[in-house]
This record gives sequence, structure tokens and C-alpha cells, in this order.
Amino acid sequence: MALIDELDSETGQARSLYLPPMLELAEKERLLKEVVGLDASIPDIITIIAGSGTGGVIFWGVYRKLLVLPSFPIREKYMAFGYDSEQLHSLFQPEYTVALLLVRMGSFAIGVCRGEELVLSKVGTGLVHARHKKGGSSQRRFQRRQDNEVDVFVSRVCQHVKEQLEPIAKEIDYMVYGGGRQAIHLLQKECRFLRQFDGCLLPPLLDIPPPRKVVLESAISRVYSSSIIEWRET
Repeated sequence: MALIDELDSETGQARSLYLPPMLELAEKERLLKEVVGLDASIPDIITIIAGSGTGGVIFWGVYRKLLVLPSFPIREKYMAFGYDSEQLHSLFQPEYTVALLLVRMGSFAIGVCRGEELVLSKVGTGLVHARHKKGGSSQRRFQRRQDNEVDVFVSRVCQHVKEQLEPIAKEIDYMVYGGGRQAIHLLQKECRFLRQFDGCLLPPLLDIPPPRKVVLESAISRVYSSSIIEWRET
């Protein structure tokens, strides 16, 4: 991150605070009050950090005030004087092995990246008809057919996921889902193989278009992108 180089050259009084995602609310409030005081709305900062899923890093100084929402989760709380970016830098040093599973009804993409390099990919489609607007028995017949198509599609995607990821399952550091919320939920529910990755999930990418190879490749850069909020004097 270019931001890390900038912070390393910053001078002046400052405090740095690392907040992991699972830290209790009362502890977050206490630590934030100690670092930012009355200079910002603590409830707003806590809400933003909670929504990130990976925690947040506060750099609060005389000249720069920043909140960084890293792409990978902060493991433990940490407080220091100055613009201490060492812990943030350590989050991006390893070349993590990240599995990506993008799915919408009728299309899917499976990928594995090491660092930001895509080293494995599988893209496919399946027949799932759109919703039928007519009523009566015709609608019920269509619903049964659609339910069957969804079952077949989900089962097929699960089989492909297992084929692609099982040989390297122990190497995977993180898993990322993307695509449609309903499709992701069904796959997580029905595919037992995926449950072994429940403890290493990164925040989902829910605005992914119909999965294709190019969509999979662009998703990798999003996985490695952090969000930055900066307070400026008015």
C-alpha cells in the first residue's frame, strides 16, 4: 500500500490503534475514546469498522487522521504512539492463498489466487429459468421445474468446487464468496465440502455480475483492496 510509505514519513504527535473485528463493543469504545477523544463520532467509527468484517486501523494525529479498513482481518488489538504502520504492513506481506467462489443462478466461477496471481480457475453455466409470472397450475408446474433446475445447478457447482479445491484445501488461507446472496446461501447450505472454510471467510462481494473469467480476475484486485477514510480540517 502506498499509504504505508506515506505514514512512515509522517511526523508530529499521533496515536495508532488496531481493532480486530471480534473485539467487544465496550472495549472498542474505551480504546477509541482514548485515541480520538472528542475529535470524531465514536459510534460512527464503530459502525464503519463493524461493517468491514476485517476490523479497522486508526491513525489519529495532528496532521493526518485516517481510518483504514484492511482487506485481511486484524488478529489482535494494538495501540502505539506515532503513525505505527508496521502491523498494517505485516497484513500484506504474506502471499495468501485465497479461494474465490462466484455464483449466480445459472453461472459460476471458481478461482484460487496466490498473492494477486490467479493460479487456478473454472468457469461454467447451468440452466435455471427465470421466474414465471403466470398464476394457477401453470405457475406451480414451472416452480417445481425451476426448483429442480436450482437443485441440479447447486449440486453441479458443489461437485466442481470439490474437484478444484479438495487437492489444495489445506493450503487455503481465506475463502471469498461473490455473486447473488440467494445463490451463495443455497450453496453454503447444500455443499458440505465448503463448511471447512467457514472459519476463514473474507467479506462477500455481493455486487458481482454474472461470473466469467474476466469477472473472476477483477474480483482478485477487490480482495486485495483496502478502504481508507480520512478526516480533513474544514
